[in-house]
Amino acid sequence: MWAPVAFGGGCAVYFALKSEPPAWPLLLAALIAAALWLGARRLALGRVWTLPLLMLACFALGFAVAKLRTDAVAAPIAPAMAEPTVVEGWVVDVDSPGSAGPRVVIAPVRIRGLTPEQTPVRLRATVRGETPAPGQAVRLFAILNPPPAPASPGAYDFGRNAFFQSLGGVAFSLGETRPAYLTPPPWRVRAAMAVNGMRFALARRIVARLGDRTGGIAAAMTTGQEAWLNPDDVDVMRDSGLAHILSISGLHMAVVGGFAFFLVRLLVAAWPWLALRVPGKKVAAIGGLLAVGTYLVVSGAPPPAERAAITASIAFLAILLDRQAITMHALAVAAFVVLLLQPEAIVTPGFQMSFAATAALVALVEAWPRRPKEISAPLPILIVQRAGAWLAAAVLASLVAGAATGPFAMQHFNRTAMYGLASNLATAPVSDFLIMPMLALGALLEPLGLGGPFLWLAGQGIGLMLAIGAWTAGLPGAVRTVASAPDLVLPISFLGVLFCCLWRGPLRWLGLPFAAAVMLWPRAPTPDVWIGDGGTNAAWVQAGQTMVMRPGVRQFAVDVWSRRRGLLPQERPSEGWTCTRFACAPEAPAAGPLALWWGKKAPSPEQIDALCRAAPVVSARAALTALPPSCDGRLVLDGVDYARGGAVELWRDGPPSAGRWRAVWAAAMRGDRPWSRFGDPDVSDSGG
Repeated sequence: MWAPVAFGGGCAVYFALKSEPPAWPLLLAALIAAALWLGARRLALGRVWTLPLLMLACFALGFAVAKLRTDAVAAPIAPAMAEPTVVEGWVVDVDSPGSAGPRVVIAPVRIRGLTPEQTPVRLRATVRGETPAPGQAVRLFAILNPPPAPASPGAYDFGRNAFFQSLGGVAFSLGETRPAYLTPPPWRVRAAMAVNGMRFALARRIVARLGDRTGGIAAAMTTGQEAWLNPDDVDVMRDSGLAHILSISGLHMAVVGGFAFFLVRLLVAAWPWLALRVPGKKVAAIGGLLAVGTYLVVSGAPPPAERAAITASIAFLAILLDRQAITMHALAVAAFVVLLLQPEAIVTPGFQMSFAATAALVALVEAWPRRPKEISAPLPILIVQRAGAWLAAAVLASLVAGAATGPFAMQHFNRTAMYGLASNLATAPVSDFLIMPMLALGALLEPLGLGGPFLWLAGQGIGLMLAIGAWTAGLPGAVRTVASAPDLVLPISFLGVLFCCLWRGPLRWLGLPFAAAVMLWPRAPTPDVWIGDGGTNAAWVQAGQTMVMRPGVRQFAVDVWSRRRGLLPQERPSEGWTCTRFACAPEAPAAGPLALWWGKKAPSPEQIDALCRAAPVVSARAALTALPPSCDGRLVLDGVDYARGGAVELWRDGPPSAGRWRAVWAAAMRGDRPWSRFGDPDVSDSGG
């Protein structure tokens, strides 16, 4: 069962590299390691030799598979275009809306200024006006950029995830979307548009039935379409620890597949003639497989749903092969299959959290004591016993799953819902036994016009879930912000969690302190200054708070950096600052350590002189050709630095009078990889 752990370790090491390795040495190393393991097995050298060689072979194979996957999905990435251009293409899907408006995924046919070889396979475009539906041919006058870079050194890299989805750029439309007249697209694009068009139409019908608020959540849970989600409701779900319900993943696949399994098995058992002639359990497993496959298509097959569908399918296949469905071996096979198909999943929070939680729950099932069956107990006693057993199982399951996913939530999202256990326990019966089954039946029957009653019941459950979430999110101290630990700590926690789950016997608890490493590890000193990608916004730390230079500008990046450092963003004081249309500088050293010029045009010598006299750190978005004498002893960063390095964090090195600073750039943390490009942050999508 440690083989997929070693395989995933090889994948993770590949993505941790700062430069791209060649393929042939990795393939050769994998072949040699596999040959050594097979040779040791044939010679019957024993587990002392074969087990380490197996781990080495899996590690080398994971390394090689990750490289092959990168080469296989490589596609053009859009350059940062200084001038607006014309994009013509087919709307493949409707994406979740951003702060600037609705977004769609486009398969571009022509982009003015780019050759066919330079044209990305897919673009994510922010549009104005009415959102075009999948299947429409559109023409946009837009600014084009590569996918956005990390908001701060070591932060979430949207560009890497976009690379493996063939999403080669982001566009920001400057005008209304217009129809285009294009030749028919390839059959793969037509098939994707047909499926996504069906999903979008179903989501619209659900919203029309239930209204924007509950219908938006129902549509997101059923089809993955998030266009109707209310941002306030999303914040409530996040602060109460219920946000995972909105993302189609393991919980949804388990409920839908399990509901179909038990429904088919019940129907077979209710027909005596059929029950005597077919194996009901295996027929139900086939029904579960069909339900999972159908739900995967209806949901749009996002990567988390694909991973959950693979895991659920292996459980149903185990039933068809007369094997136990819920075992560590089945989970190990699922992990192997997922990583073979998507090795990039190893660095995503969804994979890490879902498999850690599943492994912890399977370990709980294996360790759960088997209670002797009652012979003739009265019904009231049986009801009390069953209710108590269910409550104990629900509490333990939530505790175990929360403990297993806690390190990843702290490291990736930097927030902890303090009452998440209570809200999940309260909503679990509603979600598992009312919302998801009724949504499944409602979505199935809605194309026939018969889904109304089932969707209404699901809407009542969603309303109750929102009420529970709002109550827990409003409690004092409902959310706690936690700074990220150093990058090395998360793998330590992951291995600790896996050791607790995979090892048999009391020695498994040796992994507990390692599993808690993210919580216990000392945090690095907080940077004194952060300057965003391109120098368009900045913040500094004062009295344990983040003081934001330009509140509301690139707020997503500000929030990401603040949370990673365990801080809450605060608006810069209006007094003590001299600000113009393109610049802001402190009037006294106590006001702040930074002067910022965010205009695209370079400042004049007089303007840069005033900035250097005002603060020890001067940031200019434009490239500077010359500096006045007043800039001596100042740290001056300009557009050339940001084009090369992206966002930057600064630590004061020594006393303030020394004027020495230490810098860490996002590009240095990101490395020179196929997905590493920087664009204009003013027109790049936030990636949120």
